[in-house]
Amino acid sequence: RDRRRVRGVIMSTLAKSVIKNREVNESCFDFLYIEMIELVKRLVGESEEMVFFKLERIGYRVGQKLVERYTQNRQRFLQPLETVKFICKDFWTSLFKKNVDNLRTNHKGVYVLQDNKFRWLTRLSSDSPETTKELAQKYVIFPCGIIRGALSNLGISCVVSAEIQNSPSNCCFTIKIKGYQ
Repeated sequence: RDRRRVRGVIMSTLAKSVIKNREVNESCFDFLYIEMIELVKRLVGESEEMVFFKLERIGYRVGQKLVERYTQNRQRFLQPLETVKFICKDFWTSLFKKNVDNLRTNHKGVYVLQDNKFRWLTRLSSDSPETTKELAQKYVIFPCGIIRGALSNLGISCVVSAEIQNSPSNCCFTIKIKGYQ
């Protein structure tokens, strides 16, 4: 009986430690992400187009590496819809700790992934809603690159764009597959 109680206390302590470590890890990533964007802005200069290009390229390389790791023990996807569903469920969950809230398609090579509480934008704020929305646009370029890099490594050439909806954390990612008939 005493052993069970001690085991329960140890398990409870371990669970609290894991939760605390996860919160620390997420905070560290948030700060790293903010600093990465600021560093790219300083290195590239004032050209917003070059900042977007550089952030998207970094995200592209990250997406390629991550999807390689997550799919190493899976069979190849045969249809683009299967691939996008993988991105929405497994890949998205690994990155953002939740599934995409909504996936829509026109069955002509356009997919819209909606995340009503995009994790990387939830703590973003500024003086006015317009400024926050403008700032949020810079922070979704990197995830667009991640999605494009992941899909590219899975054999799908596409263009990925993001649109900030009503609130800064409400985001839609649009995937347009190149050469889709």
